[in-house]
Amino acid sequence: MSMNSNNMNSLSLSPMTSDVFDIIVIGAGVVGCAVARQFTLEGAKVAVIEKASDILDGASKANSAILHTGFDAPANSIELSCIKSGFEEYHKIHKQLNLPIEKTGAHVVAWNDGEAAKIHGILSKAHDNGISDAKMISAEQLLIKEPNLGKNAQGAIYIPDEAIIDPWSAPYAYLKQSIINGGQIFLHTQVLGGDFDGDIWEIKTSRGTIKSRHIINCAGLYGDELNKILLGDAKFEITPRKGQFVVFDKVSAKIINSIILPVPNNRTKGVVLCRTIFGNLLLGPTAQDQKSRTDASTNEQDLQELIDIGIKKIPALKNMPITATYAGLRPATQFKEYQIETKPEKNHLTIGGIRSTGLSSALGIAKYVYKLYEDMGLKHSKIKNPKLPESASILAQDGKRDWQKENHGEIICHCEMVSEREIKAALKEPLKANSLAGLKRQTRVTMGRCQGFYCSAKLSQMTKGLFENPIAKDITKNTHDAKDIQS
Repeated sequence: MSMNSNNMNSLSLSPMTSDVFDIIVIGAGVVGCAVARQFTLEGAKVAVIEKASDILDGASKANSAILHTGFDAPANSIELSCIKSGFEEYHKIHKQLNLPIEKTGAHVVAWNDGEAAKIHGILSKAHDNGISDAKMISAEQLLIKEPNLGKNAQGAIYIPDEAIIDPWSAPYAYLKQSIINGGQIFLHTQVLGGDFDGDIWEIKTSRGTIKSRHIINCAGLYGDELNKILLGDAKFEITPRKGQFVVFDKVSAKIINSIILPVPNNRTKGVVLCRTIFGNLLLGPTAQDQKSRTDASTNEQDLQELIDIGIKKIPALKNMPITATYAGLRPATQFKEYQIETKPEKNHLTIGGIRSTGLSSALGIAKYVYKLYEDMGLKHSKIKNPKLPESASILAQDGKRDWQKENHGEIICHCEMVSEREIKAALKEPLKANSLAGLKRQTRVTMGRCQGFYCSAKLSQMTKGLFENPIAKDITKNTHDAKDIQS
């Protein structure tokens, strides 16, 4: 499938440039974006390959948007190390990259005797993991802090530093910083094969060939398949785990003050209730293993069961309108641990099996993998004064939004208060939106209460000739069908 030349990012791959990159990152999810940023700032010549027309189109497009502390991560694990490092790095850079963060804190709530017996072990693990300010609170103390919780709550662990962030602005900022400091991005470019001569990789793609000294597999849901294509084998197997979510209307966000976490089990962290940085209340995810790596559809019965769980925990949700439902796929493997490995003899690194904590750990993973790269005897000259990307609009509900500033133009999306200026900015390089999905992630347009019913016509005009798939008149059908489940 070819695209209009106006939609191609960076240089053409056919015929291919004679450039040889130091690093090719395959996959532009949150981890791939963070890795590209890290290696670029360390001085490497970096290219990112992504088969979709926009970044964050796989597992990274749907998550709970929580910045975790690592209180419940496996002890002494790579995951714990990367979460803590990523948590620290996000706090270090979020202001210079204009990224929002809201420190809400979290409560791991026990709802029955069995869970109450388990939370002492969770608290002990939190302390062992270095989260020394985690503490046990009684049911009475919990209900003072969260008066709208169900009265069957038996107590909780309080983790003060858990926070909510924007799950899309962050990786966009990471990759933009890579690009403005010399990195390149090749969208709509699928890897078909590759040859390694002992020094240089020649990667065959749907748009031609591209050469690099080293490859980093950040392919997420396709990480095992990519290793089979390039290495002939994979040490792990991806079994996509679907997580469905319900987004309640903005008025519901006042019901809770913190992130309400469940007592996790061996398979999943369970159903979370939290505010979003955009001012809604989020419920989810479910956890269903499936074969398909692309089916992110929602199911009415599963969503209703999810809502019932939410109402049991917070009875006031029973009367709250639903804005949207969606599903995401997590790249689960047969292992609990991250699958990060190096093959020095092949100049190849794999970052696989990054499940529900990828948003929190991405920056830490990037640092960890660069250290592995250095351990292979490789190093570059660090950029001394790296350029910062042009500040993106703050989309957080409590931030100063673009519509509150002068000369923003028309308000295109009234539900989410998205300005004409924001839409136009998202349609420009270095990471212009090439689809409605990409435009949503950069601006939140069509993601509010009406789900695009009123603004889709104007958006169709503004994006005419820019998207491979024009904005359809029925963009709200699936979501509005799902909104009827509670009636």
